[in-house]
Amino acid sequence: MSDAAAGTPAPPPPSPWERERPSRAHIAPARAPLSRERVVDAALTVLDRHGLDGLSMRQVAAELGVAVSALYAHVSSKDDLLELMYTRLFEGYALPAPDPEHWQEQLRDFARAWRRRLLSHRDMARISMGHVPFTAELLPHVEALLAIFRTAGLPDRIAAEAGDLISTYIDGFVLEEGMWRDRAAQHGGNAASAARPDWPEMAGEMQNYFASLPAQHFPHLRALSGLMVTDSSDERFDIGLEIILRGLASYLPAPDADRAPSTP
Repeated sequence: MSDAAAGTPAPPPPSPWERERPSRAHIAPARAPLSRERVVDAALTVLDRHGLDGLSMRQVAAELGVAVSALYAHVSSKDDLLELMYTRLFEGYALPAPDPEHWQEQLRDFARAWRRRLLSHRDMARISMGHVPFTAELLPHVEALLAIFRTAGLPDRIAAEAGDLISTYIDGFVLEEGMWRDRAAQHGGNAASAARPDWPEMAGEMQNYFASLPAQHFPHLRALSGLMVTDSSDERFDIGLEIILRGLASYLPAPDADRAPSTP
């Protein structure tokens, strides 16, 4: 059945003035409005492409196709932008409720997850090391980390320092990894690899060199030559983390196992 048979009027022919209008195919699509989230997205893209030294407000504006002045409606400065980029890493992540029976495993999970997040963007460890995490957005994460330490039974003086100790270890480790990534990129290697690109070859050379040192002057380097620089980045990270966690555990109050049972 046709439209006419259904009683639906046929569309009228175009009017003369409509024939003068340009076709819709030539109309530029509307640009998405600028927002703080888009500015941070663009900044992370520039960071991954050029690194922290190449990150500028001008580069971010160019990535968005806007004037530099347009950015300042959403961020007050480059330092403000770096803070927002750092805070972005925490999105979707929350520490679990403290469990005194499994506090070390909770900290292992935290450290490994934070390392992965820092590695997700180039030079983010450098931004982290220059950022004080006591902003309103990040205070809940600091509070949750301190809760794990204190609920485990660590003395307050140790609990107050432990978070900074672990964060500094993670930042420093990832910073080294980033330096090796950049080195790989400069020499045509795989910059996306978290491992040291030429480490197997370099490790063998270093082990042979240590083993060849005069025993009377370098007995310990010779003795440990076969054990040094042998692990992957993941293994090295876990070993270092374990040293820290065992050190923290040494501050826990000794269990009162020798106390005589009380007389009923």
